[in-house]
Amino acid sequence: MQDNATEVTAAGIARLAGVGRAAVSNWRRRHADFPKPVGGTETSPSFALAEVEAWLRKQGKLAEVPLRERVWQQLAGHPEGPLTALVHTGCALLLIHERPTVWLDASAGSDARLAAMLPGALEKVLTPRVGGVRGRRGAGVGGASASAGAGASGRAGAGVAAGAGGGVNAAFGRAGVNGVFEQAGVNGPSNPPAVNAGSAPTAVNSGSAATGVNPGPTASGVNSGTAAAGVNSGSAAAGVNSDPVVPGVNPESTAPGVNSTSTAPAVNSSPAAPTVNTPPTVHNDSSVHNAPPTHGESTVHNASAVHNRSTVHSTVPGTPAAIADSPSTPTTPGAPTPPQTTPTIPTASLTPTTPTTPPTPALTTPTGPQLLPSVPLLRGAAELAAEIGARQTFEFLLGRHLDANPRQYTLTPAELAGLMADLAGPARTVLDPACGTGALLRAVDPRPGQELYAQDSAPELAALSALRLALHSRATVRAAVGDTLRADAHPGLQADAVLCHPPFNERNWGHDELAYDPRWEYGFPARTESELAWVQHALARLTDGGTAVLLMPPAAASRRSGRRIRADLLRRGALRAVVALPVGAAPPYNIPLHLWVLRRPDRTPAAPEVLLVDTGRFAGETRGGPDWEAVREAVLDAWRAFAREGRLAERPGLARSVPVIELLDDDVDLAPARHLPPAAVADGAEQLTRVRERLGETLRLTADLTPPPADPAPAARWTLTTVGELARGGALVMRTGGNGGHARVPVLTDHDVLAGTAPSGALPESEEEAVLTEPGDVVVPVLGGGAVARVIDGATGGAALGRNLVLLRPDRTALDPWFLAGFLRGTANNRQASSYASTATRLDVRRLHLPRLPLEEQRRYGARFRALDEFERALRHASRLGEQLVRGMYDGLTDGTVAPD
Repeated sequence: MQDNATEVTAAGIARLAGVGRAAVSNWRRRHADFPKPVGGTETSPSFALAEVEAWLRKQGKLAEVPLRERVWQQLAGHPEGPLTALVHTGCALLLIHERPTVWLDASAGSDARLAAMLPGALEKVLTPRVGGVRGRRGAGVGGASASAGAGASGRAGAGVAAGAGGGVNAAFGRAGVNGVFEQAGVNGPSNPPAVNAGSAPTAVNSGSAATGVNPGPTASGVNSGTAAAGVNSGSAAAGVNSDPVVPGVNPESTAPGVNSTSTAPAVNSSPAAPTVNTPPTVHNDSSVHNAPPTHGESTVHNASAVHNRSTVHSTVPGTPAAIADSPSTPTTPGAPTPPQTTPTIPTASLTPTTPTTPPTPALTTPTGPQLLPSVPLLRGAAELAAEIGARQTFEFLLGRHLDANPRQYTLTPAELAGLMADLAGPARTVLDPACGTGALLRAVDPRPGQELYAQDSAPELAALSALRLALHSRATVRAAVGDTLRADAHPGLQADAVLCHPPFNERNWGHDELAYDPRWEYGFPARTESELAWVQHALARLTDGGTAVLLMPPAAASRRSGRRIRADLLRRGALRAVVALPVGAAPPYNIPLHLWVLRRPDRTPAAPEVLLVDTGRFAGETRGGPDWEAVREAVLDAWRAFAREGRLAERPGLARSVPVIELLDDDVDLAPARHLPPAAVADGAEQLTRVRERLGETLRLTADLTPPPADPAPAARWTLTTVGELARGGALVMRTGGNGGHARVPVLTDHDVLAGTAPSGALPESEEEAVLTEPGDVVVPVLGGGAVARVIDGATGGAALGRNLVLLRPDRTALDPWFLAGFLRGTANNRQASSYASTATRLDVRRLHLPRLPLEEQRRYGARFRALDEFERALRHASRLGEQLVRGMYDGLTDGTVAPD
């Protein structure tokens, strides 16, 4: 029956049988005994996998399906969806990886027995590996600092609001909400045991035989012993929502804490004050954080324990709140209530940020009923793990799911993740505040005693990351769910390294709520600068001298709204390097993303410099992506040399260290291409000679126009100017293309300029004056990212200038048109003048450089550039003729009009 819970679509049936989807449709029409749909829609129904397999086997149509495909089909057709199935499978694979004999014993019986035994077995594995969220200064969520539970490094209990299966001081499945399978919980079954109970406790809000919160004199509460009531009681506190005469929970005689001995009353009572019933919640924002407990002081210094502002609220509204400080004697009924006082808050206990909600662990132990539909899948995954290993099985299933849903996830390629981890260097404590699927933390080199911290706003991704990391290494994993900027789950963490691929271009990142957040040490980010908020969050979570590596959009290096923060990062030595990656390195693949390497400064450098690296030359020509080996070698070699010496000798076109003072201008533009000298051509003459030889053999019609061999020459050091300066000085006139005009004339489009063809566009008639070209004008496209400039000739003159084009009309007495067009086409020149939006590259023509040369020298260069242009046009014409010849030969040979001899 449970096998039927896994569903499969018609496409899945076709793969099982090794046929097309049309054959499956024919079977449904022709065979009356074909399984009936059990889900899906009328146009895309789904069927029970077990019924389909039985029918195919009966008909002799079941192909031999590889085990991997069968397990994937079970996961993809899971009734709760593939993400839930992946989490359940990951939990089981972690158990198989850690305790294979326990799995073998549990899986030996029926599906129901396996589902019933798994929660307890999983808890013993999940708790030490991914158990809980580290709270402030080591305190767990929902546990006092001295409690033993599922907290970070065994120091704190598992949390309140820990998700499904986690309750007050619960450890991943004990005392869960609506708990089942003999695990106590709120609103649990009729006879559940209490959480952390002693000999005869009862549960919270449980069924018929259990008493709940606000018990009478004989009722026992949460975390109770033989006859104890109250939540998280300490040394001298009255019970929460309890009767005044009921003693505390496992009290201890001299020190506050959870699960203490039996002589102290409960927590958060006032001197001689009765039990308080105030407005309803136990999970308020905490203002008391982790002060060390002292004898006779019952203030709870634990931000994650009960999350109270200095009061604990009960379920009865309208009465005053309890006072946090309490004496060391129990309260008595009818005692007068003293005036409210503010508890003493030690300054050292305050932390930089306070999450608005308690941190939620990424992973909780699934219950038996939740696991029951997944049992067939878990058995199949175990069989596959026996062949290829538990870790490889999970990676296969996760990778298959990501490949099947490419638009749902923004992934970090493994090669890029490895490069970022290498830039960060070896670290014992590593944080990824936007972990996604865990690719960055997975790339970290393992070390003894390593701790990996992760957070993501998507619960499923956080859970998958926790499982992936636990399977990948022996490190302790602390993963949490939540919006990192608004509700940081690791506010007290001081990590050795932070790796992050944050979301780009977010407007709703918390600008209004976080205006006074202490993390903004370098300036309050603008609403459009979400990436700079992530940068400062990463720096706030680093220990002094720690390293952060973030993947950033290129616009973050040059947007004016972020220049003040960039300037402060530079002045204080926090920003150490900016690396421009090749196009295609990571999504979005059409723009060259940047890597920012930051360090939390332990001292301000005397003469700081910043490393700028541009790896654009290593972009791949195919869909395979860039040459990662070359990128990795170039970046790491430059970074390690810079890290050792504090500066780097100039590597033309690739890397240089720039003094900070040179970058602190009005723009504070950090784009590497704008600060690097052009690359030196090492073997240009020999390469051009080889190209010339190949062209001479294959392009006989263009032999006379082939450039002569290039003679090597020392690098020239020119005085440079910009197009903007020439326009201001009157040496040229700049015009931009329009959207219409009076006359119906041919329009030169950006495609025409890129392809070197005649004007082919048209503009609608309007009152706008069209910009008409003249011979000698230079036209430059501003979109597309290519290094292109076209000199208008007599045949093209008179055409209207189209959109996304800039026209430069030089003064012939001061500027040669071919000299101007030639230098504008330099690749390095084009890159340094480009800016990047979210998905496009735009050229700022005013930024383009060209040398200041006498007119006669300009004409010498212009003559050479004109010869290259003629050669280029001849090549384009030969290419078009060659395409026509090839196409004609194929057509003639295939239709019989051309003989093969």
